[in-house]
Amino acid sequence: MGDILRELYDIAVMRRAEKKEGSYTCYLFEQGTDKILKKCGEECAETIIAVKNGVKEDTVGEINDLLYHLAVLMANEGITIDEVYQEHARRNAKELNLKKFHSVDKNS
Repeated sequence: MGDILRELYDIAVMRRAEKKEGSYTCYLFEQGTDKILKKCGEECAETIIAVKNGVKEDTVGEINDLLYHLAVLMANEGITIDEVYQEHARRNAKELNLKKFHSVDKNS
C-alpha cells in the first residue's frame, strides 16, 4: 500500500480538474468551501465518537473519511500535499533540535 494521503489528494485534484457526473468529490467542490468545511467538522466529530465508543473498525473508517475530506479541502484551497509534507519536515527538524532540559534534584 502506498501513501494514502497522497492518493486521496491526487484523486481530489483530478476530480476538481475533470468533473465526473455522479462524483461525490465533484459535488463537494460544486457546493464550495462551507460544505467542505462542514464535512471536515462532521468527520472529525465522528472520529472522536468512534474512538470514545472503542470500536477499532469504526475508528479506522472514520479516520479514512476524515483524511479524504481533508484532502478535498486541501485541493479546494490550492494547498499541495508537498507543502504539507514540507511543513511536517520543518516541524520535525525543529523538534529534533530541542535543547535538553537540565534535571533538578528537588531533594537538595
